[in-house]
Order: sequence, then structure tokens, then C-alpha cells
Amino acid sequence: MLQRRTLLAASGGLVLAPALTPAIASAQGAWPTKTVRFICPFAPGGGTDTVSRLICDQLSKILGQTFVVENKGGAGGNIGTVELAHAAPDGYTIGLISVASHTLNPMLYSRLPYNPDKEIVGVSRLATLANLLGVTNALPANNVAELIALCKASPGKYSFASSGPGTSLHLSGELFKSMAGVDILHIPYKGAGPAYNDVIAGTVTMMFANMPSMLPQVKGGKLKGLGVTSATRSKAAPEIPAIAETVPGYVATSWYGLGAPAGTPEPILAKLEGAIAEALKAPDIQKRWASDLGLDMPPPGRQGFDQFVAEDRKLWAPAVKASGVKLD
Repeated sequence: MLQRRTLLAASGGLVLAPALTPAIASAQGAWPTKTVRFICPFAPGGGTDTVSRLICDQLSKILGQTFVVENKGGAGGNIGTVELAHAAPDGYTIGLISVASHTLNPMLYSRLPYNPDKEIVGVSRLATLANLLGVTNALPANNVAELIALCKASPGKYSFASSGPGTSLHLSGELFKSMAGVDILHIPYKGAGPAYNDVIAGTVTMMFANMPSMLPQVKGGKLKGLGVTSATRSKAAPEIPAIAETVPGYVATSWYGLGAPAGTPEPILAKLEGAIAEALKAPDIQKRWASDLGLDMPPPGRQGFDQFVAEDRKLWAPAVKASGVKLD
């Protein structure tokens, strides 16, 4: 059966647009009617995984259907992000987007396998955050100045882990190397979770990691927290200095957001956007973000999202340049 079409008025003339059939309109209005996949493009155990699971728990309560986190790590977040970008735009596959997928990877990869500006709708930011520099407990350094002195005394002896080449964790370290004038070896892992095991064991010296995953390690005594990568100290751990207090001008901040495949119907996007705004107001989320995870909460929703990403790319450009990293 031929789909009915309607005439819509538009600036410059009349445009033909398909009319929603009653069945499609009803399906969109009822969404979700089954389990929703939430792709986290990083391995379990990191800050992205923690935030993904907390948000999915809230969305499940608000929307009355199960939201299941699927970790699809690898290639600096590209593997999971490609799956998100190319998924059916029906509201049943959504996922975490971040400084990696939308800010860093477009600058690092000459052949990025997805287009963050055309293939993914940024539904809402979820959090902004600093990274935290943690070092193995056996290291004889208790502040950033002492760490720099150790590294300068023994160039190439010390190492830092990351969740993969080109991630914000990696580039935070590269920017530190450049601005502090130290020679430390980068050891990439397939996700933050596996990296922690080696840093805690002392196999790797240090790690710049997202606050949600690093702060519990520091508070639990498994690692020493030497500095945060934001311009000022974090409200969640005001006792830890900003690295900028020792290395003036050093700033490397991150963000998490929620995205959907381009072409996802507007009624679904609007309902999801409203549910996220409600989730971020939940007292439990407010507490977890501010007190436990060291996250700041930006204004939710689609408004201003594209402008935010454009500005974020400008902020991270010096770190990308300092790293000299190009990935394919």
C-alpha cells in the first residue's frame, strides 16, 4: 500500500513530507514497549560504565521498561560508537557519548568510521568532570611537585596507564608530559578497568582516570591521588590539589552524554530528553554525582549541545597537538 503523503508549508514553498500512519504514531507514543539497549563504548570498571548503569537504572524506573547496558569497548570508544551510530533509529538502541566520541576522535582519526555530527543525535549531556591523577602507593611522591622531580631525575623510568590511545585519559597524560617537561611512558589498555589492576599492583606507575572510577580507589587507599585536571579543586575531593596549582595552565576536563542514532523519531527523542531531565533531578543521582563521583551536572537536553561540542574541540586542540598522536 502506498504511504499517504501530506503537504506541509515551509519557508520558500510547499514541501512533500510523509504522514505518520496511525500504527507508527501509536508505537512512537507508547515507546518504550520493550527492553532498550544502552551501548557503553568502553570496558566495565571505568567512569563511563558507572554513569551508564546509574542512568539506565533511573530510566528504567521512570519509563517502566528495562534499559540494559552493553559494554562495547575498543579503539578509543569507536567500536561501540559505530554500533550506536549505525543502529536502527527506533529508540531501542541508545548509548553513551563523550569527550572521546565527539571531541577527541574527530581530531585524532583521519578515517573516523562514523560521523558524530550527522549520524548521532546528542540528546543530553549527563555530566562534566575532571580526571584525577592517581599513583601507585609504593611511589615515593605525595604531590605533583615530587612526582615531577622523580620523573625528571629518571627520564623514561616511570609509566602511565590509559584506557587506550587517544582517550581523554591518554591525552591528559600527554599534556602533562608536555607542560611539566617530563618523560614518562604511555601504556595503553583496553579500558580503564584492566588498567587499574596494574597501577594498583605497581606494574605501572600512575594513571589519569575519570573521577567516578578513580576517586573510590583513592578514598579506599588503593592509590594515592595527587591532582585533578580541572582548573580548580573538585568539590568531591577538595583536599586534592589541582595539577594547575603546580603546572600553571594545565586543564583537561571531560564530559558524558547520551546519544541516539540520527533519524530517531522526534516523539521518542522528546520523551527520552524529558526522562533524562527527570533522572538527573533524582536525589540519589544528585548525591552520587556531587559527593561520591566528583561530577558536575550541566543543563540537560538538546539545546546548546552542538555549540558545547564545538567549544570543547577548541579546548582540547592543544592537548591533541602536544601529543602528536594520529590514529587510523
